[in-house]
Amino acid sequence: MSAPGAGPAAVRTPLRLDTGKLFAARLHAVRARPYLATALFAMHVVESRRVPTMAVDRYWRCYVSPGFVDRTPEEELASVWVHEVSHLLRDHARRGDLAMRALDLDGPADRLRVNLAADCEINDDAFGDGLVRPADAVYPATLGLAGDGLMEDYLRQFTIDTKYQRLVWLECGSGADGLEREWELGPDGARGLADHERDLVRFRVAQGILARPGDTPAGWRRWADEVFHPPQPWRRLLGAAIRSVVAAAGAGADYSYGRPARRSTSLPGVVLPSLRHRPPRVAVVVDTSGSVSDAELGTALLETAAILRAVGGRRELVSVLSCDAAARAVQQVADAGGLALVGGGGTDLRAGFAAALRRRPAPDVVVVLTDGQTPWPSAPPPCRTVVGLFPRRRVVDEDDPAYVPDDPPSWAKVVTLG
Repeated sequence: MSAPGAGPAAVRTPLRLDTGKLFAARLHAVRARPYLATALFAMHVVESRRVPTMAVDRYWRCYVSPGFVDRTPEEELASVWVHEVSHLLRDHARRGDLAMRALDLDGPADRLRVNLAADCEINDDAFGDGLVRPADAVYPATLGLAGDGLMEDYLRQFTIDTKYQRLVWLECGSGADGLEREWELGPDGARGLADHERDLVRFRVAQGILARPGDTPAGWRRWADEVFHPPQPWRRLLGAAIRSVVAAAGAGADYSYGRPARRSTSLPGVVLPSLRHRPPRVAVVVDTSGSVSDAELGTALLETAAILRAVGGRRELVSVLSCDAAARAVQQVADAGGLALVGGGGTDLRAGFAAALRRRPAPDVVVVLTDGQTPWPSAPPPCRTVVGLFPRRRVVDEDDPAYVPDDPPSWAKVVTLG
């Protein structure tokens, strides 16, 4: 009898993904590039034996080869994490599609060319300062090009020929060049990010970079300047909207024992609460009808996060309602990333107004984020209203080019978003 495991019938156990090592490398990447932390943790890891190294799809899934993790030092894995998430943050999938059309390119060889040009944009100033240079990484000098360019610049300066065949194994997925692979899970697979969720991650990373620009490479600062579109100044907008409400007797205030009232000194042994003004209660109605794009829903998430900051981060004061032709479930939020915006049908925000005003305690302000293609309440609500409009062309009905949606009512404060 043969010894156990001997002979041709022996079966090798497939190598399992070392998630401990992989995630330790991600933490290393976060320590080296803290402004990328939101994006690094937004990617969903998918174990795959069909990718040579690590690759990303346009839906922010990261496909990882167990063998690559096993043979690669943790420090180098950290650099690969940063490289892959950079493809996603810089939207190389969409930009690759646009470049292919603009240059009349087609086929896998041209997609490899896009991938290499994207790598040059990233790797030009990605490493050092805590990140090692990965083996076989492609730099502008690898292709005989000058540095400090964008993917689109590099793409015009070289073509794929036999001397670059050694680079074919550099497989970064559709997140790098826009071409979907057969091993990717696609738009209907699990744990992918929607367009507006991806935009929100990019916004947060850009916000972090611009907050401390001296700590980031020039390429990232340039990217952040182009991505960052600050939300509305909601602290000022809400302050103006509720000034008259707060001035009314008993409105906009809570009694608090945290700081005793001054008149307590005249009553020994008695502690009286003081009247403390509180931030306003805000009901946010988000238009989730079919006419609102994913990009506009991303803007709505950003504005909601800004509203939360404007009320001092007190999540109990901010409620959010999704509304298309009907009002959806009300959500209390800790931040915009925890919101699930649902809808997709027709539009009638009167249902959203009615649901918001039924809230108890009643809101001091109703904020409506919409494209404006809705009927409006015939009478003003008993609180201030701010309408945030997504910017767009005013002719919106292909079957009726003369159609123009009604402007928001005069009783609402109107601001343009984005």
